[in-house]
Amino acid sequence: MATPLFHANLTVQTQSHDYPIVITEDSNASNPKNIVSNTAENTTNNSAKKSSMASQIAPYITGRQVLIVTNETVAPLYLKALQEELEAQFTVKVCVLPDGEQYKNQTSINQIYDALMAAHFNRDVTLVALGGGVVGDMTGFAAASFMRGVNFIQIPTTLLSQVDSSVGGKTGINHPQGKNMIGAFWQPQMVLADMSTLKTLPARELSAGLAEVIKYALIMDAAFLTWLEHNLPAMMALDLAILGEAVKRCCQYKADIVAQDERESGVRALLNFGHTFGHVIETHEGYGNWLHGEAVAAGMVQAAELSQKTGWLTTADVERIKRVLTLANLPITPPAIDVQTALGLMGHDKKVKHGQIRLILLKSLGEAVLTNDFDAKLLTEVLSQHQ
Repeated sequence: MATPLFHANLTVQTQSHDYPIVITEDSNASNPKNIVSNTAENTTNNSAKKSSMASQIAPYITGRQVLIVTNETVAPLYLKALQEELEAQFTVKVCVLPDGEQYKNQTSINQIYDALMAAHFNRDVTLVALGGGVVGDMTGFAAASFMRGVNFIQIPTTLLSQVDSSVGGKTGINHPQGKNMIGAFWQPQMVLADMSTLKTLPARELSAGLAEVIKYALIMDAAFLTWLEHNLPAMMALDLAILGEAVKRCCQYKADIVAQDERESGVRALLNFGHTFGHVIETHEGYGNWLHGEAVAAGMVQAAELSQKTGWLTTADVERIKRVLTLANLPITPPAIDVQTALGLMGHDKKVKHGQIRLILLKSLGEAVLTNDFDAKLLTEVLSQHQ
């Protein structure tokens, strides 16, 4: 196994079991001959390179059966090496799904079940999610529901999944009327975030991941926001050491929150800052047309504007948020959506309680609150000003 150039270990503590997050940079993958530039056009096959992924996840595989779930974009890059190395120890099958948020649905989940059934796999199987947030969410949900629960491992290959969706056990699929409305809490056995996979990430996807990184700063740590303002250019230039530090910080923030509130009954809801507005955008515009991080970025601006109208943030605070999002090449203006349509979609949000919409707002930069104590007229103003 190659010596990692960046390495950090964290632990997530949950009611069911504790598990590690390994954040590393594979020095083999960092060889310029072995990487692919982060453009959508350049998808040169990278599967021939050796990887330390298999050796790092092998100790967390229970039983002898493995199903790797990936998608059509990630498979040519990393599947072959991972599969061949695991086959030295395990019976390995593969399920390759179509790529995109629009495929995060029951049809894709059935493809995973079909692969498990065709292989005659049983409760000893370990599912391995190799891909971004969509692959991770669906693989986790399949693991939670196949034979009433089997083990799974996350190998997130996008920045967004590394800092957010792969950690904490929220799994699921979308419904035409709402995002992530069908799912389960199901914790992985481990999370392996190989920073070298970001070398193959399109620039748009990297920016989408930065939205979730910025979110952590806005809700939890104003000093981290200052750090990001200084380091975003290096992160966008794929400085893996700086990116690794950001991933480590974000995973630690999330691990701390999950340890307090695994099932999102309280403080964990704060991690959804900007998401209620963002999910409206994703659902209205059609899953996949706006990347999740792009919708969250515009949604965070709307949440910040409501926080300002409520009297908590200053105009300068909102402008600062817009500047840092713009620096990350993220949208700060949502698409035009009719107010009543937007409010109707918000009514499907999982944070709705007793028929009341609850939002995560900012009391100040670095301090968030979940509340239904806001003026509905001010919410309408925020939704109206972007029509």
